[in-house]
Amino acid sequence: MSFAIVAMTAADAARCAELEEILFAGDGPWSADAFRSELAHAHNHYFVARDEAGTIVGYAGIALLGGESDPESEVHTIGVDPVQQRRGLGSRLLDELLRVAGTHGGPVFLEVRTDNESAIALYRREGFEILGTRRNYYQPSGADAYTMRREQRASDATGDMTVPSKEQPA
Repeated sequence: MSFAIVAMTAADAARCAELEEILFAGDGPWSADAFRSELAHAHNHYFVARDEAGTIVGYAGIALLGGESDPESEVHTIGVDPVQQRRGLGSRLLDELLRVAGTHGGPVFLEVRTDNESAIALYRREGFEILGTRRNYYQPSGADAYTMRREQRASDATGDMTVPSKEQPA
């Protein structure tokens, strides 16, 4: 199975909110309105992954921040339908975010739950390092988050948006 990663539209917001409910039920999942609000800001770039049937099976978003002299980016979210996890899709969504960040320049930041070992492993493989811990970051669960940073790489501004399935961790 292959996946196509394309720009998110307002029409995709409801399905992304459904996935949020599944993935982040205890941590204030985003509503469809929250996704639509994010799409309204020019500095935000959101993507969805569609399977061969056109069903949204993942999503990701990043904000390009700072000015020309001090650019930086912040990963807002990455989510993959549990049925499609461990096939490399999360990695490919992150690759797309890093490609967009690479066109902007500067470091990339993100927060991740301290107990989300698979996501932390993915981010470490991509060169992110833990800067610190934000206590009680996720609400209402009160879970802690690591703040992570990755310096820009020359290879970040390239990428292929057709995603073949992989039988490896995402």
